[in-house]
Amino acid sequence: YNYNSNFMKRIFIITLFSSISVLGFSQIKKQKVIPDSTFREVNLDEITLSASRFSEMKKFVPQQVQTVSSEKIKFLNQQTTAEMLTHTGNILVQKSQLGGGSPVIRGFEANKVLIVVDGVRMNNAIFRGGHLQNVLSMDNSILDKTEILFGPSSVIYGSDALGGVMSFYTKNPKLSTSDKSNFGGNAFFRYSSAYNEKTGHVDFNIGLKKVAFLTGFTFSDFGDLKQGSNYFSKYPNWGKRNFYVERINGVDSMIANSNPNKQVQTNYKQYDFIQKVLFKTGRIENVLNFQYSTTGDVFRYDRLTETNNAGIAKNAQWYYGPQKRLLASWQLSLPKTKLFDFGSVTTAYQNIEESRHNRGFKSTKLNHRIEKVDVASLNADFKKSIKKTEFNYGAEFIYNKVTSKAHFENISTGQSGALDTRYPDGGSNTQSYAAYGTFLHKFGSTIIVNSGFRYSYNRLFSKFNDKTFFPFPYNDIEQSSSALTGNMGIIFLPKGGWRIAALVSSGFRTPNVDDMSKVFESGAGTVIVPNPKIRPEKTINYETTVSKTFFNRYQISGTAWYTNYNDALSTDFSTFNGSPTIVYNGTTSQVVTVVNKNKAYVWGLSGTIAGDINQHFSFSTVLNYTYGRIKESPKNYPLDHVAPVFGRTSFFVKYGNFKGEVFALYHAAKDSANYNLRGEDNQIYSADPVRGYTPGWLTANLRTSFDINKYATIQFAVENIFDKYYRVFASGLSAPGRNFVITLRGKL
Repeated sequence: YNYNSNFMKRIFIITLFSSISVLGFSQIKKQKVIPDSTFREVNLDEITLSASRFSEMKKFVPQQVQTVSSEKIKFLNQQTTAEMLTHTGNILVQKSQLGGGSPVIRGFEANKVLIVVDGVRMNNAIFRGGHLQNVLSMDNSILDKTEILFGPSSVIYGSDALGGVMSFYTKNPKLSTSDKSNFGGNAFFRYSSAYNEKTGHVDFNIGLKKVAFLTGFTFSDFGDLKQGSNYFSKYPNWGKRNFYVERINGVDSMIANSNPNKQVQTNYKQYDFIQKVLFKTGRIENVLNFQYSTTGDVFRYDRLTETNNAGIAKNAQWYYGPQKRLLASWQLSLPKTKLFDFGSVTTAYQNIEESRHNRGFKSTKLNHRIEKVDVASLNADFKKSIKKTEFNYGAEFIYNKVTSKAHFENISTGQSGALDTRYPDGGSNTQSYAAYGTFLHKFGSTIIVNSGFRYSYNRLFSKFNDKTFFPFPYNDIEQSSSALTGNMGIIFLPKGGWRIAALVSSGFRTPNVDDMSKVFESGAGTVIVPNPKIRPEKTINYETTVSKTFFNRYQISGTAWYTNYNDALSTDFSTFNGSPTIVYNGTTSQVVTVVNKNKAYVWGLSGTIAGDINQHFSFSTVLNYTYGRIKESPKNYPLDHVAPVFGRTSFFVKYGNFKGEVFALYHAAKDSANYNLRGEDNQIYSADPVRGYTPGWLTANLRTSFDINKYATIQFAVENIFDKYYRVFASGLSAPGRNFVITLRGKL
């Protein structure tokens, strides 16, 4: 079966057949429909928190928003938060290793999409522009809900929110509603076959009348991932793991893999801990929030599969050290005053550590580069309503301190020595100050107007101490910038179940330490050098959403959007001390630097068809199309990070204690003509390593859940039923093959 031919035609047929079938079935037995909004794809009466940092009904928000509730997260039952985002149907997730997952929203990825946890931004000063695995450090087992804002969201969230925002909300402690204390808890154990995954989780709540405690812990042990065995007929050997490297008797050796479908060196472990305390002091509600996440070593799988022209492995070792994330925050919910109806102040501290370790094949030099980031932040947000008008306003302060160290060790002799650091060895810091205000007014019950603005000032400083590896003509770099962003939206709610929304919004991303101060060998014969003159990247976005609800049971929604992307950062050839080349690590290399070179545009369509057939059955289809180009002469060039057409079609059943879902995930082909060979599209890991090409694919899947009683639940799933081999666009890791998942849950 050819998965690449007539892809859109097949998806259209699936959607059309699904819609006709369920509409026909719904007429067999007319009965009162009691929709289960937990699993609805479109629910305009749902409340969103992330759009304005306060509770707001979705139908009053002009921006495209998707919410994934805790019940749905539990039912999706995915191994990681990255996998959970994939199953929303609206986010593509790239992977270079199993211990990773880089979300792509509307053609933007990594440091161009924002991650927020309990109101605190996770993006820090060393978030890079390629692919990022930081979303993995968020444990989806303890999430109360996830909200995804699509498109620029800089008015509320500032820098980095070009493609959108992923807001994760962890569960809060629950107070006792009586004089007696209450105790509740949850636990589960999950095994999945393709991952050889063993995950255990426990959380419990102790609630008194004025203080409550929530504690949670999750441990995951992943084995080597098994990929699908049903290969594309045109690419029968693509992605097979034919070898791996072992050091035998002090010599690196390429070992033949007895099972090429087993992706050797993808295994890793992860630990997640959370402690939250809720207490009241007078009329103020306080939440102390402590989170810690760490992994074991994580193999950089894609780099370990690379070979030279002679078929010899390039790397003997390439792994990330434990990725550590610590968050400590204190959030105060303030009582009503004359200045605001609701107020929230959040102060937070984060400590992040990540490291890279690599050694060439048959080399004895193992390189170690370690980065640490300390982040302090303060957010103050307020909401005031006057009749039919709502005002939101607030301020934000963020401080990042970056420490970068490096050394090498000789694995034969044990000797160690100095090594060039990834970032300036004298340290770096960034500061951000911002204030914002938004306005919402309801003209009767049919027209709602939203608008807002934000002003941000940013400063960066980096210092170079050791110039042994690179003779900089300066000792430090200092840069400052400011940005004024805004949005304007209007919503029309006529009768008949219609909703029409239009939005113009702007976004920006301030250059961080990774952009400004990184010095490293980016490839054979090229060296990136710092450029203190770069400016913030900017976008302006136009979008329209039209939705229609039929009989309070069926919904159709579509969003069309266009984003202008200006001052985009990219590398370009440059000079150093007047010369286009420099000797670096003993090699004459071409000098390149990061510049505000590109202007680009991205546009796309997103659509949803969903319905509740009756109180037992529902269906949904989500489909996304994105097109992006860099503006240049004589012909526009493909923008990287742009996903092919992708989506999800699902049938859901709920009957008594049983829930079930049959669903398909699918991606169209990424043609060579749409590959960016100069950026992060990773053509070398695709089916065509020269021009780039990723075949389209479709998987059939089944998941079920049965409540044995009010204390115990069993879940069973079969993913990729037909064991199809495929890779998600830009990934250097092949996707899981047929995967059996069984989970036992208990609660008190």
